[in-house]
Amino acid sequence: MPRGNVVKFVGRADALVSLHERLQHSHPVVVAAVEGMGGVGKTELATQYALIHLLLDTYPGGICWLRARDEDIGLQILQFAIAKLGLKPPEDWDVLKQVDFCWSRWHTGDVLVVLDDVNDYAKVEPYLPPQSPRFKVLITTRLQLDFPGSFTLDVLSESAALELLQEWVGGEKVAQELEDAKEICQRLGYLPLALNLVGRYVKKRKISLAEMLRRLEAKKLAHESLARDEKDRTWTLNIKRDVAAAFELSWDELSVDAKELGVLLSLFALAPIPWTLVESVETGKNVEQLEDSRVKLESLHLLQGENSYQLHQLIREFFQLKQAEFNQVEELKQSFCKVIIAVAQDIPQNATLEQITAVSPAIPHLAEVAKNLIQYVSDEDVPWAFEGNARFYNTQGLYDKAVPWYEECVEVTKLRLGEEHPSVAASLNNLAQLYCNQGRYTKAEPLHLQALQLKRRQLGEEHPSVATSLNNLAGLYFFQGRYDEAEPLYLQALQLMRRLLGEEHPSVATSLNNLAELYRNQGRYSEAEPLYLQALQLTRRLLGEEHPDFAASLNNLALLYFRQGRYSKAEPLHLQALQLKRRLLGEEHPDFAASLNNLASLYFSQRRYSQAEPLYLQALQLTRRLLGEEHPDFAASLNNLAGLYFRQGRYTEAEPLCLQALDILERRLGVNHPNTVTIRGSLANLRDRLNSQQ
Repeated sequence: MPRGNVVKFVGRADALVSLHERLQHSHPVVVAAVEGMGGVGKTELATQYALIHLLLDTYPGGICWLRARDEDIGLQILQFAIAKLGLKPPEDWDVLKQVDFCWSRWHTGDVLVVLDDVNDYAKVEPYLPPQSPRFKVLITTRLQLDFPGSFTLDVLSESAALELLQEWVGGEKVAQELEDAKEICQRLGYLPLALNLVGRYVKKRKISLAEMLRRLEAKKLAHESLARDEKDRTWTLNIKRDVAAAFELSWDELSVDAKELGVLLSLFALAPIPWTLVESVETGKNVEQLEDSRVKLESLHLLQGENSYQLHQLIREFFQLKQAEFNQVEELKQSFCKVIIAVAQDIPQNATLEQITAVSPAIPHLAEVAKNLIQYVSDEDVPWAFEGNARFYNTQGLYDKAVPWYEECVEVTKLRLGEEHPSVAASLNNLAQLYCNQGRYTKAEPLHLQALQLKRRQLGEEHPSVATSLNNLAGLYFFQGRYDEAEPLYLQALQLMRRLLGEEHPSVATSLNNLAELYRNQGRYSEAEPLYLQALQLTRRLLGEEHPDFAASLNNLALLYFRQGRYSKAEPLHLQALQLKRRLLGEEHPDFAASLNNLASLYFSQRRYSQAEPLYLQALQLTRRLLGEEHPDFAASLNNLAGLYFRQGRYTEAEPLCLQALDILERRLGVNHPNTVTIRGSLANLRDRLNSQQ
């Protein structure tokens, strides 16, 4: 029996109890199989179990430890029986008969037989003890065996992994560098073998955990800390293989097709992998062949999952190292990237919550393509690697997460395609629109102008993309209160859209809606209403009523009726828009917050203050969380709540809100913006009331 392998055995108390319970059944044959990936600690668990019960004398008939991988089981049983039990099987019998002779004359009492590292059950089965409940058979294996007493040994929990690392490097170092310690444990996938090797390396080299983390990130599985140094005379661990060698044993048992699947899976991010994406990659294999390969990986605990699958971090790195062994790996990477880019191209600009949920599993893999495999993406598809990620976050109102993707899209597209490529203009436009969503108007304007100039130069004036840029630039001027500059651009964009796309197009509906918004904010209600109604009808006809654009059209028409004092017509539209946004976008979205705010304003105007206040507060909290405290929409929410408190005579509560809103708008929109002027007037009225109370 091998000696203990670790400085301290941690995180396996429940596994030891479970293992003992499985071995105490009174079945004719009692077999417990500890299954799991290489390096997870199966042998160590069996060793610790055997040592504990050796001391407890649980097995008076003896504990027989047999090494199953690449060694003769029959000869080991005979050697044990002769040396430890004094048995003398007839030498002229064959090995199998001699083994049966020994089992039948084994010492009395319960017996524990450990078969360690079984890689071919059929070869060891003939040598198993007879069907007697006193023989307890414990198997450790990377295979998936179908015994009732089988269980899979998983990696350590974070707390157990930290405890194991602490045993090597000391509690003080872990406490001082706790975040780095956690990162190392995560980086090693909480694998006991890797943690023991790295812990010993840190202790011996006397380096910080931050430095260890840096070295692991640089070299990954190839770093020397994860290898056993055969020349190290101070080596005391009973570890026969390093991490890569432990995985190599499983690799050698795979078919060529299964190895190729492992390499393909290593291209995916370290995240759950939807099997449908794997099937979509052009590998030259049919569905059943892929399934066969997957089953083989699962049978060796190299892959886990059901409809989506997960590689352990170090196994993924091992498979990545194996990419060099495949001649067709470049083509495989190109095919993989093509599949992932197709997912990006299907993400709508105004995605619903259902669509976001459906595409979410693919997003980590899209990010992996953008970060590490962009050279395998075709020139025409390069922007999509970044735009898909950006669109995923942007459509949810998660603008801060979208920004780096759109910014990188501009830079990479310029480098790959040149400054004058149409995709560069599109990327500039997208980034500018995102800055507008964030209220960063001064950053957006030069990008919008640059995109418009590029498109005019490349595509001419008569192109839908030019119309889109005109519309977006007009939208920027609208948000800045530059209505006189916005109107001619909106009109030009609408005329272009109608001429190039026809009346029955969603972009025409968008242009109609935008122009109506401008007229509403200018108080030109009679001009706005027919445009709103036309946009609403078009959107319903072209996109249906279960679409975010339809909810937006309902909301905008309701705002017009609200401005006109037609409250009975506005309320059902606001309620319908709110319900639609809740269903389509979810409650953690800026558009949902805007609808809450609009409905609250309607109630406020009707003096339904008790209904307005909770909606204003909810909208304020949402806007703060989603957009931050420097966004003009947050200032609007502050001002609305201040207005409610003012109307209720709660002047001391209203003043700080009004001051904060004014400060934001003066800095973000300027002192002369219509909204800034309005709030400044509200603050003056508020202070008059406060002074009159003194």
